[in-house]
Amino acid sequence: MNLEDFKDPSELKHYSNGELVQLANDIRQFLIEKLSVTGGHLGPNLGVVELTLILHQLFESPKDKFIWDVGHQAYVHKILTGRAGQFDQLRQYKGLCGFPKRNESDHDVWETGHSSTSLSAAMGMATARDIKGTDESVVAIIGDGALTGGMALEALNHIGHEQTDLIVVLNDNEMSIAPNVGALHNVLGRLRTAGKYKKAKEELEQLIKKIPAFGGKIASTAERVKDSLKYLLVSGIFFEELGFTYLGPVDGHDLEDLAENMKYAKKTKGPVLIHVLTKKGKGYKPAELDAKGTWHGLGPYKIESGEVVKKPGPPSYSGVFAETLKTIARVDKRIVALTAAMPGGTKLDVFAKEFPERMFDVGIAEQHATTMAGGLATQGMKPVFAVYSTFLQRGYDQLVHDVCRQNLNVLFAIDRAGLVGADGETHQGVFDIAYLRHLPNMKILMPKDENELQHMIYTATQYDGGPIAVRYPRGNGYGVKMDKQLQQLPIGKWEVLREGTDACILTFATMIPVADEAVSILQSQGLSVKLINANSVKPLDENMLRDIAKLNIPVLTLEEAALQGGFGSAVLEFFQENQFMVSMKRMGIPDEFIEHGSVNELLEEIGLTSANVADQLQTLLPQRRQRA
Repeated sequence: MNLEDFKDPSELKHYSNGELVQLANDIRQFLIEKLSVTGGHLGPNLGVVELTLILHQLFESPKDKFIWDVGHQAYVHKILTGRAGQFDQLRQYKGLCGFPKRNESDHDVWETGHSSTSLSAAMGMATARDIKGTDESVVAIIGDGALTGGMALEALNHIGHEQTDLIVVLNDNEMSIAPNVGALHNVLGRLRTAGKYKKAKEELEQLIKKIPAFGGKIASTAERVKDSLKYLLVSGIFFEELGFTYLGPVDGHDLEDLAENMKYAKKTKGPVLIHVLTKKGKGYKPAELDAKGTWHGLGPYKIESGEVVKKPGPPSYSGVFAETLKTIARVDKRIVALTAAMPGGTKLDVFAKEFPERMFDVGIAEQHATTMAGGLATQGMKPVFAVYSTFLQRGYDQLVHDVCRQNLNVLFAIDRAGLVGADGETHQGVFDIAYLRHLPNMKILMPKDENELQHMIYTATQYDGGPIAVRYPRGNGYGVKMDKQLQQLPIGKWEVLREGTDACILTFATMIPVADEAVSILQSQGLSVKLINANSVKPLDENMLRDIAKLNIPVLTLEEAALQGGFGSAVLEFFQENQFMVSMKRMGIPDEFIEHGSVNELLEEIGLTSANVADQLQTLLPQRRQRA
């Protein structure tokens, strides 16, 4: 069928099983074709087609609430709620968001992008329902990877204690992005092989009822026998001990099995967990065979071969980081690498191949990773926690309380710093300067190119004065010549890239090319502008700032980061505290969440372009001349 004609999920209530099977096939083909052009989260969505169909057939969205954890597996949900016609613009500028979006549809009741939040949100919605006395169902869909997040476990504990009517669908595909790790993952592994617990339990109950009760002996022991069955069939019984009715494991691609268990869950009082086994990438062989997480989320690809379309170019910043760390670790035995379920994205999988005993993937557990790094540092190790900027937010208290307060030698390799593009507002790495800069003992560096990055990583590993963060952007470097010998850079000393006498631009990293072009524009107009690579965000180069202030020229700061509390604010604070009267303007990310689109489109939208930088700097020049 033409999926663009599908407008309302209530239509599914009239579908036969055979029609649902055909629809599932149509949806998979649609996703494979559309995402081959736009890119996106293919593997997760191919795995939840039948599950999403049954949810929408048996429940009444948006009255009943579906909360998708992380949200990257909600494409099928979007198709069934009338958005198939927008998939040509999936994750494109002003197009369909790759995650649930409340202003996109009434069926999207909770926005996500980060992991492990669905159960807490579901508990809030279910509690509100009970207070108001309404009767809607609340269903949280969470992956086995997301279940390793501490927040999910906290919510499970609370839901089980309150005995709230709520359904948790555990979508178990044995992967989050990369293959899952940890003891809880092993518990789920035992559950997968345990067989149909609910069915066996019911059969035993029927058997007990047929036995004549000699006195009260059988009656008094019946419940204990049934409880003992859990230990016989399921070696973990994790969820039932938390207060949930456990159903499963259920074949996530068997429509009848799914429907039977979902109907049972709907009429069961208290919290229910349905353990659904799915195949990530189902229906597309390259994605099904993916063991590394390549097909979790990717760019365009060739459908016939499964070849990912990649433009040849310089190495990625992540790749340079990992290769540099590997080089250092061969000599420095203190180096220990950590990641929170992102070995592929951070490129630490490369490091792990050579140093498996010094690489730890802790699962989706940034809080634990941060404090574990602190613990390593107390014992003379040099821990390196590679983490996306947007995910480091999740370990903030540990960053403050456990690492910075104790002034521990932890290196935070902050990947995806700055705008990230298609993943949108939940993933833009624009807040970390503001939330790191005010922490005592923290140092923050960011390189102008991949060559400077390798030296910064080396510098940071040699620094033993406390915590230090090296930020670097998503994507490839510029193809600059890479020095063969690693060098230790002076922390807090900036670099003059272009001399000038009329004005000064202070910037760093990805904004340097933008600023350099702006300087050229102004030069063509007869103006001489100094350009500074402010590669140390904290500490500032105070000596250079004093020299600039004495020149009595206007200063413009430019950063691909939040303006409030950012680098420009730090410069402004320095001038004020030292009573320098400097005409100054700050440019950066405004006080709003930046949605999805290409990085260039987003920079254009918020005015971080060379033309606008030149225009903004010119507004300062007349003031200076008038004052003179």
